[in-house]
Amino acid sequence: MTREGHKELAERLYELKSRGRREVADELEVARAHGDLRENADYDAAKEKQGMLEAQIRHFEDLLARAEVVEPQTVSTDRVSFGLVVKAENLNTGKVLEYQIVSELEANLARKRIAITAPLIKPLIGKRVGDFAEVELNGDHQELEILEIRRP
Repeated sequence: MTREGHKELAERLYELKSRGRREVADELEVARAHGDLRENADYDAAKEKQGMLEAQIRHFEDLLARAEVVEPQTVSTDRVSFGLVVKAENLNTGKVLEYQIVSELEANLARKRIAITAPLIKPLIGKRVGDFAEVELNGDHQELEILEIRRP
Protein backbone atom coordinates (compact mmCIF):
# COMPACT_ATOMS: atom_id res chain seq x y z
CA MET A 1 0.00 0.00 0.00
CA THR A 2 1.05 3.61 -0.31
CA ARG A 3 2.48 5.54 2.65
CA GLU A 4 -0.70 7.63 2.70
CA GLY A 5 -2.89 4.51 2.75
CA HIS A 6 -0.80 2.99 5.54
CA LYS A 7 -1.17 6.17 7.59
CA GLU A 8 -4.93 6.33 7.03
CA LEU A 9 -5.34 2.68 8.07
CA ALA A 10 -3.23 3.25 11.20
CA GLU A 11 -5.43 6.24 12.08
CA ARG A 12 -8.59 4.17 11.59
CA LEU A 13 -7.12 1.46 13.82
CA TYR A 14 -6.27 4.00 16.52
CA GLU A 15 -9.83 5.37 16.34
CA LEU A 16 -11.32 1.87 16.72
CA LYS A 17 -9.06 1.06 19.66
CA SER A 18 -9.72 4.31 21.48
CA ARG A 19 -13.16 5.72 20.71
CA GLY A 20 -14.67 2.46 19.39
CA ARG A 21 -13.74 0.40 22.44
CA ARG A 22 -14.83 3.19 24.78
CA GLU A 23 -18.26 3.41 23.11
CA VAL A 24 -18.79 -0.35 23.27
CA ALA A 25 -17.73 -0.42 26.93
CA ASP A 26 -20.27 2.34 27.67
CA GLU A 27 -23.01 0.39 25.85
CA LEU A 28 -22.17 -2.75 27.83
CA GLU A 29 -22.31 -0.82 31.09
CA VAL A 30 -25.72 0.65 30.27
CA ALA A 31 -27.03 -2.78 29.21
CA ARG A 32 -25.76 -4.41 32.44
CA ALA A 33 -27.71 -1.82 34.42
CA HIS A 34 -30.93 -3.15 32.86
CA GLY A 35 -30.74 -6.28 35.00
CA ASP A 36 -30.72 -9.99 34.18
CA LEU A 37 -28.12 -10.58 31.44
CA ARG A 38 -29.71 -13.86 30.30
CA GLU A 39 -32.72 -12.08 28.82
CA ASN A 40 -31.15 -8.73 27.99
CA ALA A 41 -31.28 -7.95 24.27
CA ASP A 42 -29.31 -4.72 24.71
CA TYR A 43 -26.50 -6.63 26.41
CA ASP A 44 -26.47 -9.29 23.67
CA ALA A 45 -26.36 -6.59 20.97
CA ALA A 46 -23.51 -4.76 22.74
CA LYS A 47 -21.53 -8.02 23.13
CA GLU A 48 -22.02 -8.79 19.44
CA LYS A 49 -20.89 -5.25 18.54
CA GLN A 50 -17.84 -5.73 20.77
CA GLY A 51 -16.97 -8.98 18.99
CA MET A 52 -17.26 -7.35 15.57
CA LEU A 53 -15.15 -4.39 16.70
CA GLU A 54 -12.39 -6.65 18.04
CA ALA A 55 -12.42 -8.70 14.83
CA GLN A 56 -12.02 -5.52 12.78
CA ILE A 57 -9.17 -4.36 15.04
CA ARG A 58 -7.37 -7.69 14.59
CA HIS A 59 -7.90 -7.49 10.83
CA PHE A 60 -6.45 -3.96 10.62
CA GLU A 61 -3.51 -4.93 12.85
CA ASP A 62 -2.78 -7.88 10.57
CA LEU A 63 -3.00 -5.73 7.43
CA LEU A 64 -0.64 -3.14 8.88
CA ALA A 65 1.81 -5.79 10.06
CA ARG A 66 1.96 -7.45 6.62
CA ALA A 67 1.76 -4.29 4.52
CA GLU A 68 4.53 -3.49 2.11
CA VAL A 69 4.65 0.28 1.84
CA VAL A 70 5.47 1.57 -1.63
CA GLU A 71 6.69 5.14 -2.03
CA PRO A 72 5.33 6.34 -5.42
CA GLN A 73 8.21 8.85 -5.63
CA THR A 74 10.63 5.93 -5.95
CA VAL A 75 8.69 4.03 -8.63
CA SER A 76 9.82 4.35 -12.24
CA THR A 77 7.29 5.99 -14.53
CA ASP A 78 8.41 3.95 -17.57
CA ARG A 79 5.54 1.50 -17.09
CA VAL A 80 2.14 1.51 -15.41
CA SER A 81 2.55 0.17 -11.89
CA PHE A 82 1.32 0.42 -8.32
CA GLY A 83 1.31 3.88 -6.75
CA LEU A 84 1.49 5.79 -10.03
CA VAL A 85 -1.14 7.85 -11.79
CA VAL A 86 -2.18 6.58 -15.21
CA LYS A 87 -4.04 8.64 -17.78
CA ALA A 88 -5.68 6.73 -20.60
CA GLU A 89 -8.13 7.43 -23.38
CA ASN A 90 -10.99 5.05 -24.08
CA LEU A 91 -10.78 4.86 -27.87
CA ASN A 92 -14.36 3.59 -28.13
CA THR A 93 -15.88 6.58 -26.30
CA GLY A 94 -13.16 9.24 -26.45
CA LYS A 95 -13.37 9.60 -22.66
CA VAL A 96 -10.09 10.23 -20.83
CA LEU A 97 -9.63 8.41 -17.52
CA GLU A 98 -7.07 9.32 -14.87
CA TYR A 99 -6.51 7.32 -11.67
CA GLN A 100 -3.84 6.62 -9.11
CA ILE A 101 -3.31 2.88 -8.74
CA VAL A 102 -3.57 1.84 -5.09
CA SER A 103 -4.43 -1.14 -2.90
CA GLU A 104 -8.02 -2.33 -2.50
CA LEU A 105 -8.15 -0.74 0.95
CA GLU A 106 -7.19 2.66 -0.43
CA ALA A 107 -9.49 2.64 -3.46
CA ASN A 108 -11.81 5.63 -3.59
CA LEU A 109 -13.24 6.65 -6.96
CA ALA A 110 -14.28 10.06 -5.64
CA ARG A 111 -10.58 10.72 -4.97
CA LYS A 112 -9.59 9.16 -8.34
CA ARG A 113 -7.87 6.23 -6.62
CA ILE A 114 -8.53 2.80 -8.10
CA ALA A 115 -7.49 -0.66 -6.90
CA ILE A 116 -4.71 -2.47 -8.72
CA THR A 117 -7.07 -5.46 -8.89
CA ALA A 118 -9.83 -3.53 -10.71
CA PRO A 119 -10.76 -4.95 -14.14
CA LEU A 120 -9.99 -1.54 -15.67
CA ILE A 121 -6.45 -1.49 -14.27
CA LYS A 122 -5.24 -5.09 -14.52
CA PRO A 123 -4.70 -4.98 -18.31
CA LEU A 124 -2.79 -1.69 -18.01
CA ILE A 125 -0.13 -2.94 -15.58
CA GLY A 126 3.28 -3.06 -17.26
CA LYS A 127 2.20 -1.00 -20.28
CA ARG A 128 4.06 2.09 -21.49
CA VAL A 129 2.87 5.46 -22.80
CA GLY A 130 1.48 4.89 -26.30
CA ASP A 131 0.60 1.24 -25.62
CA PHE A 132 -2.93 -0.07 -26.08
CA ALA A 133 -4.86 -2.40 -23.80
CA GLU A 134 -8.10 -4.28 -24.21
CA VAL A 135 -10.38 -4.06 -21.17
CA GLU A 136 -13.88 -5.21 -20.45
CA LEU A 137 -16.11 -2.49 -19.00
CA ASN A 138 -19.76 -3.18 -18.27
CA GLY A 139 -19.65 -6.26 -20.48
CA ASP A 140 -18.23 -4.37 -23.47
CA HIS A 141 -14.72 -4.74 -24.85
CA GLN A 142 -13.02 -1.38 -24.85
CA GLU A 143 -9.62 -0.31 -26.12
CA LEU A 144 -7.56 2.10 -24.04
CA GLU A 145 -4.46 4.01 -25.05
CA ILE A 146 -2.01 5.00 -22.33
CA LEU A 147 -1.49 8.76 -22.57
CA GLU A 148 0.56 9.48 -19.46
CA ILE A 149 2.19 7.75 -16.49
CA ARG A 150 3.30 9.94 -13.59
CA ARG A 151 3.83 10.10 -9.88
CA PRO A 152 1.00 11.53 -7.77
